Amino acid sequence: QVQLVESGGGLVQAGGSLRLSCAASGSIFSIPIMGWYRQAPGKQRELVALISNGGTTNYGDSMKGRVTISRDNAKDTVYLQMNSLKPEDTAVYYCNAEVMTSIWDQRPYWGQGTQVTVSS
Repeated sequence: QVQLVESGGGLVQAGGSLRLSCAASGSIFSIPIMGWYRQAPGKQRELVALISNGGTTNYGDSMKGRVTISRDNAKDTVYLQMNSLKPEDTAVYYCNAEVMTSIWDQRPYWGQGTQVTVSS
């Protein structure tokens, strides 16, 4: 099995910054894609950012220009640096990873979510 453990959420004032981390562990052969999604109350889950194991990134429109995604392949860890945070960024942020446990098996895994609250 594979586990994703997030950390780094919390309460921050508008204009502030936070850095989220997500570490994958378990039976891992490779992780082609890691990323972050978020879900605000009453809204659908939306993409924040994705990164391949080769470093290719893709950003969702909602936070583009204010976030940077990175990863440490040796540690199976993905990071999300969030700057210039706004109250509307308040949401639960979920780590997601497409994990290969073998060359024959690839499936998505989700973390438990970490709350980010931005006060005005």
